[in-house]
Amino acid sequence: MAKRNDLRPIIKLRSTAGTGFTYVTRKNRRNSPDRVVIRKYDPQIRQHVDFREER
Repeated sequence: MAKRNDLRPIIKLRSTAGTGFTYVTRKNRRNSPDRVVIRKYDPQIRQHVDFREER
């Protein structure tokens, strides 16, 4: 069973384009303790945009 306070928590990445599209991924808390910003594809506007970590 996975621990609730895991080293690799599940996070949501929400589009900064305002479409409300999200990706779900995991991140390593030790390597990146700050909020993550990743450039990914948003299919609703058909462009690559920044996705920010949401808590």
